[in-house]
Amino acid sequence: MGYKVAVIGATGNVGREILTTLAERNFPADEVVALASERSIGQEVSYGEDDVLTVQDLAKFDFKGVDIALSSPGAKVSAIHTPRAAAAGCVVIDNTSQFRMDPDVPLVVPEVNAEALAGYAKRNIVANPNCSTIQMVVALKPLHDAFKIRRVVVSTYQSVSGGGKEAMDELFTQTRAIYVNDPIEKSVFTKQIAFNVIPHIDTFMDDGYTKEEWKMNVETRKILDPRIKVTATAVRVPVFIGHAEAIHIECENPVSADEAREVLRRAPGVTVIDHRAPEGYVSPVECAGDDPVFISRIREDATVENGIAFWCVADNLRKGAALNAVQIAEMLVRDYLKK
Repeated sequence: MGYKVAVIGATGNVGREILTTLAERNFPADEVVALASERSIGQEVSYGEDDVLTVQDLAKFDFKGVDIALSSPGAKVSAIHTPRAAAAGCVVIDNTSQFRMDPDVPLVVPEVNAEALAGYAKRNIVANPNCSTIQMVVALKPLHDAFKIRRVVVSTYQSVSGGGKEAMDELFTQTRAIYVNDPIEKSVFTKQIAFNVIPHIDTFMDDGYTKEEWKMNVETRKILDPRIKVTATAVRVPVFIGHAEAIHIECENPVSADEAREVLRRAPGVTVIDHRAPEGYVSPVECAGDDPVFISRIREDATVENGIAFWCVADNLRKGAALNAVQIAEMLVRDYLKK
């Protein structure tokens, strides 16, 4: 017997990727339901190569009998419908920021803290971390286990797909406008994104950090270790898919570049491509459509004791969102929701 699965926000970038990932990984679903807001009712979305689902109205949907929902509708919508689904007995894997720091909601990256999933029953909700946090903690986990990380300094280079379809459209439209000498119009981003970088993702906080930077700090500490200190600078770049991060870590224990490289090579979910030569590293364009977190440019940071620096790249729509959510669902049916 299979499971009944709902995909909330099925017409968005992440929702469509979730449907693709469920099909690719042969998730044991007898029925998959596509849900979205009223304006999307009746649209069709692909599920695998052959199946097409008709989008239903999230606001009117009865979650009774649904085993798992994978939800990516935005935090405000999630605040209304995730608790409603959970109350109906559905386990919700929520990809928004709404529940990540709730102490009763586990924040899970399967390669990092799979044991935290055991707490899902408190609220029937599991939170999927922020995309930039996910790929970073997948890389940090094996290094922390081996060398005990004290401090992380990270600069992100985040693609526009993290801002949704409208953000991708704006990059395309602005790029085309530059080539044909049309006016540059802005609606999603605060500044021109085409041929530019913007050190501003999400809202500014009182201490000068943005909320995206704050998320990387608090989520890393909740997932990995509350003693780790994290400072982040999050930057939006004119790339359609794929987030990159330049990460510097300071460890308690001595570590060499060779030791770090060997530890990362053995880590689940990580692919090391690190050749000190032209093309000997992975860029965002090359990781699009792939599942692993790619690590390159591993080197010692001589400015701090026991320091290592490296380059980290992943598809933000897959491991940064959809794949991580589906991996959580796979763990649920394997260990907790057996039929």
